[in-house]
Amino acid sequence: MDERTFERSGQHASVIGLGTWQLGADWGDVDDKQALAVLEAAAEAGVTFFDTADVYGDGRSEQTIASFVSGRPDLHVMIATKMGRRVEQIPEHYVLDNFRAWTDRSRRNLGVDRLDLVQLHCPPTAVYSRDEVFDALDTLVAEERVAAYGVSVETCAEALAAIARPHVASVQIILNPFRMKPLREVLPAAREAGVGIIARVPLASGLLSGKYTADTVFPDNDHRTFNRHGESFDQGETFSGVDYATGVEAAAEFAALTPEGYTPAQLALRWIAGLPGVTTVIPGARTPEQARANAAAARLPELSQETLAAIDDLYARRIRDHVESRW
Repeated sequence: MDERTFERSGQHASVIGLGTWQLGADWGDVDDKQALAVLEAAAEAGVTFFDTADVYGDGRSEQTIASFVSGRPDLHVMIATKMGRRVEQIPEHYVLDNFRAWTDRSRRNLGVDRLDLVQLHCPPTAVYSRDEVFDALDTLVAEERVAAYGVSVETCAEALAAIARPHVASVQIILNPFRMKPLREVLPAAREAGVGIIARVPLASGLLSGKYTADTVFPDNDHRTFNRHGESFDQGETFSGVDYATGVEAAAEFAALTPEGYTPAQLALRWIAGLPGVTTVIPGARTPEQARANAAAARLPELSQETLAAIDDLYARRIRDHVESRW
């Protein structure tokens, strides 16, 4: 699989990576055997970028990745984790002592001396304006606790604030055919600054797979049930913030645009991967088959101008007014 470069850090990632929130919690039940099988399938398909967080299963996702990687000394994979969501979300918690403690825990969970990439995990907006926060992150690099750092953001404004910081290597942002606002300013700014873009929630929590209907019921421990209206964290993380009924109808239209040889999910992933400025796309997977199908999207032909125009039209008609004012 093709790899792309995080210019500021010199690190490389497969254009299709693997998000591992599903392997920790909040997506129903995934047992350890199944989680390891997903990681194995992704690696065999050429995925060299795993994204995790200390809060996914309270460390379970990190530990599962460590278990997998420890048995594969020949495997080259960049592991990005996140920190900051295991405490009350106030700016005062984003200080060097906490950063050291949080990264020490992730280093233990992942079984490494130095983290490849640590990201602030959607911190309070005020954090982006605090010089001392980024000075503390620079200290982590100087102390060789981390090789590089980035941020995971909720809004385009937060992304632009992060890109303006000189040592931010990456910005992780929700980006998919139901969340196009980043195309206007965030992607161009990132390209100009040499900041990598990690596209998360690429399938809008599965909506863009075309598998769900108005009658689909998700498990109680799945965020698509308990966070549908932002009850537990930002609503934008669930179905990209689109009302479920609206999303299902729009997803059916999206699925109808799928070219021969693609699945709807692969159409979404190929669309994102083709955007200038995107470094890696991180779909999750609950099964090895999903992981392999996601990775295969990287090898599909470029989309036609007709298909691209139809995706743009669908967003403008059905989705834009639901999401752009908030994120």
